[in-house]
Order: sequence, then structure tokens, then C-alpha cells
Amino acid sequence: MFWAFVEYAGQEFGKTTAQRWQKERKSIEWRLARHPESYPPEESLRRKNIIFRHCHLMKRRFKIIYFYNQIEDTVHIMDIWDTKRNPSALIRRIK
Repeated sequence: MFWAFVEYAGQEFGKTTAQRWQKERKSIEWRLARHPESYPPEESLRRKNIIFRHCHLMKRRFKIIYFYNQIEDTVHIMDIWDTKRNPSALIRRIK
């Protein structure tokens, strides 16, 4: 689920960041597989029919933005967001 994002992190943010993402990935995947709705909603991405949620990476430096489809029982990762960026850009990217 997460491998492509780790590769992207290496290219975009450097090897050390990619290694840290890789390290944190297992606990996030474990929690998402068992409790996909346990992370809080992303307030900036409110929609009627989809609840986007987020979990943090690297001590809140990045957010994994995802939604859970109950019917298909699947988690869809939409983005990994650098929290230093402007939130309006995230809204444009997701909506």
C-alpha cells in the first residue's frame, strides 16, 4: 500500500526521510488494516459523501491523507502531505 510513497519520499525529500517513512509505515499499515476509521477526519477536506482522514508521519511533519470505503473494505491513500505547505494547495489537489 505504501511502497510507492516511500520511493517518492526518497526522490523528493532525500534518503533519510524515505528511511524514516519506511520505519513508520508498518505501524500505520497495521492500524489502518484493523481500525481504518480510528484516525481523525481532515477538517479542511470535508465532503458530504466522503470522510477524508489523516495520520501523521515524522512527528507531524507529513500527513497521510486517506479515505475508507466501507462497502469495499478498502483504504485509499490520496496523498502524503508536507504540513509546511499551504493547506489550500492540498484542498485543490484532493477535491
